[in-house]
Amino acid sequence: MVRNRAPGAALTAADPVSAAEAPHGRPVPDPFRWLEDADSPATLRWLEERGREYEREAAAWPLRGRLAALIRSLVHTDLWSPPVHRGGTAFATVRPAGTEHPRLVALSGREPPRTVYDPAAEDPSGGTTLDAWEPGPDGTLVAVQTSSGGVERGALRVLRADTGAPAGPPVRGVRYSHVAWVPQGPPAFYYVRRDGDRGVRGVWLRRAGDGAETLVHACTAAGTVPGVRILGRRWLLVTESHGTGHRNDLWLADLAATEPGHPLLRPVQVGVEAETEARMGADGLLYLRTTLDSPRRRICAVRPEDPAPEHWREVVPEEDGATLDAFAPCRGPGGDPALFVSRTRWGISGAAVHDARTGRLLYPVDLPGEGMVRDPATGPDGSVYLGYADVATQQRVLRLAPGERAPLPWRPREEAPPSPDVERTVLWCRSADGTRVPVTVFEAAPAAPGTDGAPGPLPRPGPTLLHAYGGFGRPRQFGFSATVLAWLLCGGRYAVAHVRGGGDAGRAWHLAGSRRGKPRAVQDLVAAADALVGAGLCDRDQLCLSGGSAGGLLVLAAATARPDLCGAVIASAPLADMARFERMGLGRMWTREFGTAADPGDFAALMSYSPYHRVVEGEPGRRYPDVLLTGFHGDTRTDAAHPRKMCAALLAAARERDRPPALLRYERDVGHGPRAVSRAVGLAADAHAFAAHRTGLSAR
Repeated sequence: MVRNRAPGAALTAADPVSAAEAPHGRPVPDPFRWLEDADSPATLRWLEERGREYEREAAAWPLRGRLAALIRSLVHTDLWSPPVHRGGTAFATVRPAGTEHPRLVALSGREPPRTVYDPAAEDPSGGTTLDAWEPGPDGTLVAVQTSSGGVERGALRVLRADTGAPAGPPVRGVRYSHVAWVPQGPPAFYYVRRDGDRGVRGVWLRRAGDGAETLVHACTAAGTVPGVRILGRRWLLVTESHGTGHRNDLWLADLAATEPGHPLLRPVQVGVEAETEARMGADGLLYLRTTLDSPRRRICAVRPEDPAPEHWREVVPEEDGATLDAFAPCRGPGGDPALFVSRTRWGISGAAVHDARTGRLLYPVDLPGEGMVRDPATGPDGSVYLGYADVATQQRVLRLAPGERAPLPWRPREEAPPSPDVERTVLWCRSADGTRVPVTVFEAAPAAPGTDGAPGPLPRPGPTLLHAYGGFGRPRQFGFSATVLAWLLCGGRYAVAHVRGGGDAGRAWHLAGSRRGKPRAVQDLVAAADALVGAGLCDRDQLCLSGGSAGGLLVLAAATARPDLCGAVIASAPLADMARFERMGLGRMWTREFGTAADPGDFAALMSYSPYHRVVEGEPGRRYPDVLLTGFHGDTRTDAAHPRKMCAALLAAARERDRPPALLRYERDVGHGPRAVSRAVGLAADAHAFAAHRTGLSAR
């Protein structure tokens, strides 16, 4: 137990002031609450000390420079997004090789790409990011959202697509707003306000020229997040997502029958415990990807004039063993209406084209390998544009033409760099309650005898990274990660535990590991770590757990529950104090995922795995694995107080260690979201150099 200190005395990591509350009659010590004040003199002095400590340790990591150079070389390619077509112009983002941020470009015919907005031109320091964009219906205007310092609360502006010049006053303080342009009439668009700081939370109509605004839908339920889209150049879709609980409400309005500022919104799905996404087909039908009566999702069709659930007709049914992740209306053989459907099985995407009228499978899509399909979108001719990437291949944009089985590169002149061979295997383990949980393991394939490639098979056991996320129903999909590939090429193994709480096996898998079931996700990760060791893939001291945000919480919870589980932990921007998570960052929005401390049952579950409290209330001198925590001062999602307090608790609990048991890599002017490439490379290289040093990995 960390001992108390009289108020007014010096504040250090090993000698803190105590603070405690007793919710539901249980005293909860909180000796490092003072670190929640990010800018107090005491916190700033403490952070300076942690920074010096970190740099002393990091300077001794042998692979730090090599990993940074290798990661930098692996991301040195042109990276495109799938295009959005408007008025004969294709809009996309591209991050040219060697640059820091993606830029928005327009492509017309055979002309070279024309830059519409480049964040680096506006802010040469690299602190401004392009967060979202949406072109107008005729392609002459485009709305862009930017932010600076990582705070994810920036400006929404309208620019001329030909010159990039402003076309009206900006909207300030916007946090990741959807934008939907009015199809006809003077330029105007719908956008959303996610909080009440700037007025009523909901959907607003804004004229592009003078900035005049009209409220068209107000959110009345607490904790919901509004959304808006235009479907088929006629229909306005308004949504409200209920926190992060994978439940939403949808309304539809016919803009051909009403004024844009006064749409008549009809319910599509309201008050139903399901998550539904809507797209409009060329046949005039509304297609819905939904979890209603289908935890792994199905696709239904309905006439938009009468869209209530009792009129839905199932087109593509749910499939056992695979989760329907994405779809796009398209054209099949002969130009008939069809649906491109992407499903995921334990992180690997598969795709197929179905008849839109009957749901009959027309043909499977031949993807380039075992990877991930992202953001399928319909082109003007009924083709599908999609992003594809796998563990060894940087994302490419592919185009699936009507009737074709194999997608081809959208920009054939953009040659993909050669990819190393990576082998994938699946190891199954049993969690504490008997549930079978898969663990996917990657390693670089050994070179053939007589070649100049990497040396032979990896040693068994060997240094291994075990990653987990397990939150918010998000499935783990195996796209490209330069960091992971660099680790593999240096001779390490990389494993992913598909724990409950994620969406790897549909909605039921998510719910089983959420709220009071969150301890199951921790147990799944513990079982996965034990399975890797039991299979001879690594020793305990060769195993490093890795996770970020909700995954950072998970790896910290597992390591503090079982200090003998592994040799090291990387927790990036983690949650750690689950007694107070609702009072920090966006925690108030996450009660459907974690529960609330106001409920006695939820509170008991939260405290059963809260990493910060396991350490604060644990035995003095208990030896935990070495931990690297990262924190970002501008993080408006996962407040950086979590890694600050967790680091302080670990340092205070340690005794007679030859090195600090916890290191904090703390950055200012960045947040939870995107950042400049150079800063992303530095962060990734440092984290994995720490793992290499602690697990004994030396580049082969």
